[in-house]
Amino acid sequence: MRILDGIRVLDLGNFITAPLAAMLLGEMGADVIKVEKPGEGDPFRAFKGGHYSPQYQAHNRNKRSLTLDISRPDGLRVFDQLVATADVVLLNMRPGVETRLGLDYERLRGLNPGLVYCAITGFGASGPYAGRPAYDNVGQAVSGWLSLFHEGRDPRVAGPAISDALAGMHACMGILGALVERSRTQRGRKVEVSMLEAMISTLTEPLGTVNATGQSPGLYGRAATSQSFVVTCRDGLRLGLHLSSPQKFWQGLIQALEAPELATEFPDRQARIAGYETLCERLAERFAQRNRAEWEPRLAAHDVPFAAENQLADLAHDPQVRHLDIFYQTQHPRHGAITAARRAMRFDGDNNSDFLPPPDLGEHTDAVLAELGLDDEAVCALRRQQLI
Repeated sequence: MRILDGIRVLDLGNFITAPLAAMLLGEMGADVIKVEKPGEGDPFRAFKGGHYSPQYQAHNRNKRSLTLDISRPDGLRVFDQLVATADVVLLNMRPGVETRLGLDYERLRGLNPGLVYCAITGFGASGPYAGRPAYDNVGQAVSGWLSLFHEGRDPRVAGPAISDALAGMHACMGILGALVERSRTQRGRKVEVSMLEAMISTLTEPLGTVNATGQSPGLYGRAATSQSFVVTCRDGLRLGLHLSSPQKFWQGLIQALEAPELATEFPDRQARIAGYETLCERLAERFAQRNRAEWEPRLAAHDVPFAAENQLADLAHDPQVRHLDIFYQTQHPRHGAITAARRAMRFDGDNNSDFLPPPDLGEHTDAVLAELGLDDEAVCALRRQQLI
């Protein structure tokens, strides 16, 4: 099901934020054309050598690749023809660069008044930080997010990119909102998303705590409040528990553990929050007595919110993941099988989104130019000038 069938998106992005936003639109059926510099393309392509790195693949499914040098006048003129056919233009670059390249909203809106134009920046279009370069960890640091995920003398960065991903998701939401409005008004919009604002908007609960109490929740503050635990079983495998606030889940855990003494030691939720560190130790002692496969049916029988901690390589074999048919495999004619997760949204039960594999650099250049009405002679002329 292609909810966005008929919507054309021009993706001028590099790395993660704009390419991810464009890919999300492509997963809903939009025709996404990735406009790239000839011979180079998105820098993420070369992260593992060549032009088809895993990092590039992860953010560029369901797109067509057009190589076009828009830094030169003749290339920009071809791009202008493409803009006239587009619904969305999406880019991520420092403020001012788009104007220097002739990609600013005012100029492109003159070519297409119905255009939805989305600009993603690190810090916004103006202000004391606006001209700085910004990548994922910069967004995590400036927003306060990073401070919640480390403590002590070894503050290394853990986990995958988060501010890049959240900025891309917010950009996708903004574009969809502008497209809905355009369906009523026939007018386009300039959508602006900064990594800083996307991250701050995601910190709803910790910021609520700071604003209400003046105190940061700290590294384990939310885990204590929500009664979340990671426990290691006898065989070294782990479980994630999240009891939240209903008393029945605590009681179910006590029954599953056959540990009534815990009810005496931690008589209510506030006692469990205040004694979180001690409770973690008590649970660690209990769960170390049995293998994970023994604990899982016990927890399930007592309706405890839990899940086995999957490694990424385990996901495709997880029974629920298999039931939901989350992963698919598509074939690229040159690079072979590409495995990826389907879109997270289902429309009338349909989550199919395996329309196109990540494209080779310039793979669809001739086809896109033919759609603009350029004949073989015109395309050859562009190629002789090294514009494509």
